[in-house]
Amino acid sequence: MPKAEKDIYEVIPEAWEAVEMFLHVQTQWRADSGVVMGLDYNAVKWMFDLLEVKKPLELLGDLQVIEAKVVETISKRRD
Repeated sequence: MPKAEKDIYEVIPEAWEAVEMFLHVQTQWRADSGVVMGLDYNAVKWMFDLLEVKKPLELLGDLQVIEAKVVETISKRRD
């Protein structure tokens, strides 16, 4: 596959809000000694407030699923 082509992933409708939120906070990571620990939840809360999220606990749970997978993927690449 040529480098110019992008991978395309399907997102189920129920997960779309979490994906959109992740895109809003994708640069807000906590790291220690170069190791990514997880998202900066102060920044996540700020974005939830800014966007007036109606069900923050539900969205946070979904966002944490994405966060955990990203941290796992980054960790595997380091090894």
